[in-house]
Amino acid sequence: MRDIRVSDITMREAIASKALSLSFKEKLEIVKILDRIGVGSIEVEGIESSKVDSLRIKSIASLVKNSTLAVPVKMDGDSIQAVWNAAKGAKHVRLQVEAAVSPSCMEYIQRKKADTLIADAAEAVAKCAQLTDDVEFVAIDATRTDVAYLARVIDAVVAAGAKTVTVCDAAGSMLPEEFAQFIADLYEAAPQLKDIDLGISCCNNLNMADACAVAGVMAGASIVKATSYPMGVVALDNVARILAAKADALGAQSKVRVTELKRAMNQISRLCCDDRSKASLFTGAVSEAVEGVVLTAGDDQATVMQYVERLGYSLSDEDAEAVFEAFKKIAASKERVSATELDAIVASAALQVPPTYTLDGYVINSGLSFKATSHISLRKNGELIEAVSLGDGPIDSSFKSIESVVGKHYELDDFSIQAVTEGREAMGESVVKLIADGKVYSGRGISTDIVESSIRAYINALNKIAYEEQN
Repeated sequence: MRDIRVSDITMREAIASKALSLSFKEKLEIVKILDRIGVGSIEVEGIESSKVDSLRIKSIASLVKNSTLAVPVKMDGDSIQAVWNAAKGAKHVRLQVEAAVSPSCMEYIQRKKADTLIADAAEAVAKCAQLTDDVEFVAIDATRTDVAYLARVIDAVVAAGAKTVTVCDAAGSMLPEEFAQFIADLYEAAPQLKDIDLGISCCNNLNMADACAVAGVMAGASIVKATSYPMGVVALDNVARILAAKADALGAQSKVRVTELKRAMNQISRLCCDDRSKASLFTGAVSEAVEGVVLTAGDDQATVMQYVERLGYSLSDEDAEAVFEAFKKIAASKERVSATELDAIVASAALQVPPTYTLDGYVINSGLSFKATSHISLRKNGELIEAVSLGDGPIDSSFKSIESVVGKHYELDDFSIQAVTEGREAMGESVVKLIADGKVYSGRGISTDIVESSIRAYINALNKIAYEEQN
């Protein structure tokens, strides 16, 4: 019985179709869910902005334990090496070379002639193959090109080292029978496909993407690209259930854990479409970026800095020394230091800078029957700047007001609150992590009022960003 691998393309489709706006944190959560349920590969966006995207890919790579991490490259050596450097921390990495192969797309998207495209695609595949033996060539708009030409492309990329070739029905205009015949014709025209994996990607313009995918599997395909959230292509949960229910009839099976599918899809749906997460910068409880980390007083600086880097920080030698000294003081009185506590240590010890922004005052209005309103007053170089914003709760509205004052949006990577003293007048400590230009900046705030501690933590992180932007 053949093994059919489902390749999840949710994050890539979200960017391509602009159907979703996923935060850095949401992407990490989706990756963990997909890796747990047994998808064959998880496809993410490639590198456009080197610092930001490299951090994203490195963070994802550290989480993927069971699936293959698939990342697209551009047809040049610099892009290929940059993607590999970011992704190589994953247990299994696949580099993807993509090319539009239909006549119209070739001219307007690739801006290449037919023979030039074949040569360039083969060269890019060969460069990828020098780094990994798992290289995929993706033929965009394959169903609208001549099969004989497509066979020439396949022959060249397979000879260059591609172990997977994926053909895309980007137009979504085929019936299942037509798509099955297209795959059969392709196997006949390019017999070398029998020695590698053939992947398929089907658009849902006729509401037949799932049926076409099954037809493609019956015709010999071994990889199906799908999304775990509805986005006009093959649906992961549908195709996985069909493969499980009709395994004997198809002579094929998938390793996706269908018993966990419903729960997993519900979790992903909440991450993708929950009104709160889309309307709010503040997303509530946050899981640890380094799961299960336990540091003790016996750990040396190199070990502590390894976990600091996995939390997303890039520290100077001076800040690394300061963080380690603060860590030793905390660890001396505790049996273990968690990732959350390590976050707080970095926030309080690293990159302490003169404040660009200081809190002058705030007024918060919040209740059950209306949205929270925050009036925030900050001083910048002595000048008073104020803003009023609505939000989903007092913390969210406060963060939005601060953004209005500053005039910039920074992605909120993480947020946590914990009590640092006991009793009715307990002090609350907040840690806010912001992403700016691919780097993580953390701020710490302490107050008996958790809203105030959150505001102060956000401003503390903001001041670190402002200092580096000015120097």
